[in-house]
Amino acid sequence: MRAPTPTRTTHPATGGVDVRLPWWGIVLPALAFAVLLLLIVSPGEAHATGADPAISRVLAYLLALVTG
Repeated sequence: MRAPTPTRTTHPATGGVDVRLPWWGIVLPALAFAVLLLLIVSPGEAHATGADPAISRVLAYLLALVTG
């Protein structure tokens, strides 16, 4: 009994890899990051813990972006 041989495609092979993500492949990780960030830093607790107030400004800015 003979084994079937694979058929070749008629289009030439491309040099790159074609990767396509569904919409939720980007949205869900971003949403999970935003939720975890909100759980870590709530609006009333966004205080600088040291001499660097830039961190609190960045967190406040990210919080403003997430909450709209």
